[in-house]
Amino acid sequence: MHKPTPRTRPGFMPPFILERIAAHGDARLKGCAQRTLEADAYFRTRRDPQIAANLALPEGSPRPGEPARYIYSADYREVLPGTLVREEGQGDTGDPAADEAYSGLGVTYRFFWEVFERNSIDDRGMPLLGTVHYGQDYENAFWNGAQMVFGDGDGELFNRFTAALDVIGHELAHGVIEREAGLVYTYQSGALNESFADVFGSLTKQYHLGQTAAEADWLIGAELLTERVQGRALRSMAEPGTAYDDPILGRDPQPGHMDDYVETEQDNGGVHINSGIPNHAFYLAAMALGGHAWDAAGLVWYDTLRDPRLAEQSDFATFAALVIDNAGRRFGNESREAAAVRDAWQAVGVTT
Repeated sequence: MHKPTPRTRPGFMPPFILERIAAHGDARLKGCAQRTLEADAYFRTRRDPQIAANLALPEGSPRPGEPARYIYSADYREVLPGTLVREEGQGDTGDPAADEAYSGLGVTYRFFWEVFERNSIDDRGMPLLGTVHYGQDYENAFWNGAQMVFGDGDGELFNRFTAALDVIGHELAHGVIEREAGLVYTYQSGALNESFADVFGSLTKQYHLGQTAAEADWLIGAELLTERVQGRALRSMAEPGTAYDDPILGRDPQPGHMDDYVETEQDNGGVHINSGIPNHAFYLAAMALGGHAWDAAGLVWYDTLRDPRLAEQSDFATFAALVIDNAGRRFGNESREAAAVRDAWQAVGVTT
């Protein structure tokens, strides 16, 4: 298992969206976006994976297959973890954000346990900590090395971040990714980090809803957007670059093919942008195989996440080669599963 080292921490909301709002929103929206950017800049320099080892965490899962959830409220301040409002086995609080976080963490735990036989983030029953009501109109969610943190959004463009199950799954998945592969959160390895989180976040939602690949919407963060936004979600795995086109948010910049790969120093080298390419590869493989996406494609991606050959700074080509190899190892090199995976990476231009 990978031992994490200090590095830049992931957040769900792409910084370029917040920068657009700070430049094009009204006075209130500009203030919300600017405060979020300032809070994120602070935590980018302080989010240390070692915090999980140094923090006195509450009791973990008593038995494999049973989560240990602890939900806190920051009471609209930028404090962590905050005040404990609900823990494992307790009933609803009546606070939608707290209850959504409790439910969403349970659903995500169940997905990882029932599909991959993984016992929480560290596979050893690590307690699942979630803090809600973080900050004033905070427009983001993040994993800080020990827990998941959710803002309430501004209420005009973005709803509370706990309203989207795939966002909760995405943030928990960052913890799993950190423990298994420690993918450096910059450039292509960072885009793979984001893509893994999107894949597992989407699969969590599909598993919860019992959807086949054909039935799923393959959208990430659809429930975040209010009716004011001209868009369907923050990202689309089926059609990268089409999730939104809005006067304030701008246009979805994600490519779905290496021909359109974005060279940039912004967004940690485009981690939220170029993740559209591996996202689309997963979508193509899952659609080609049909049925439930977690039954074949999901298993291969998880195998690859746990593959010791996956280095911290792996690029797309290295990752694709490992995914193809793991598809062959699990299903056979001449299997339809292996063929679907090979075709998917060719279709997005990563392999020839």
